[in-house]
Amino acid sequence: MAAEKAKRSGRIRQMFEIYRTTKVHDTNLPWILLLCFVAPIVVAVLLAWLLPGSWFSWILWPITGILVGILLVMIVLGRRAERTAYDQIEGRPGAVGAVVQSALRRSWRGSETPIAINRSQDAVYRVVGRGGVVLISEGSRQRTQRMAADEERKVKRALRNVAVVHLYVGPDGDGIPLSKLSRTLVKLKPVMSRNEVGAVYTRLSSLQSAPVGIPKGMDPNRVRSQRPR
Repeated sequence: MAAEKAKRSGRIRQMFEIYRTTKVHDTNLPWILLLCFVAPIVVAVLLAWLLPGSWFSWILWPITGILVGILLVMIVLGRRAERTAYDQIEGRPGAVGAVVQSALRRSWRGSETPIAINRSQDAVYRVVGRGGVVLISEGSRQRTQRMAADEERKVKRALRNVAVVHLYVGPDGDGIPLSKLSRTLVKLKPVMSRNEVGAVYTRLSSLQSAPVGIPKGMDPNRVRSQRPR
């Protein structure tokens, strides 16, 4: 019982910390969360007033509205905190590695360490999932195109029939925003089974040895917000 209370208390403290950190950069956050909490309660009271029922309805509807409001606040806070964290690290070397490390779903496997990098800190990452082998370029599109092509040739030499998809995260052209990278991977059409994903990832990992000194991805959930001066 004591351990359960401590765990619940830890979660509450974590939520307050996330709120405090996010509010520094998202000034509209308090009003948005207030609206998310109050709106369901107002709707619930109106339903209790409009729909015929006993005195029990006047208790049940507001309680339901409060619970829905709390749920909405948690969902919205989590999403806005995630977006704020990604906005802080977008454009920095290792940002894609942070997504690979902390935001990929279980159906995808990859490493926070890039498989190729140049002196300008442009990098190419590789992840494997139901959508195939995906090479994610980070930095300048022009400088990463050749790097990604070289990595595709390596994949094709090791696994001739595997599907290779190229994605680009960066400021040039139609680059994918960092916050939408995980969603983009999930939307790829499945071309491999779960067993094939494991086999392909193991095969490619055995051929790749990461160079020394490559920066690993930073965890966006651990990035500390800088207070404005």
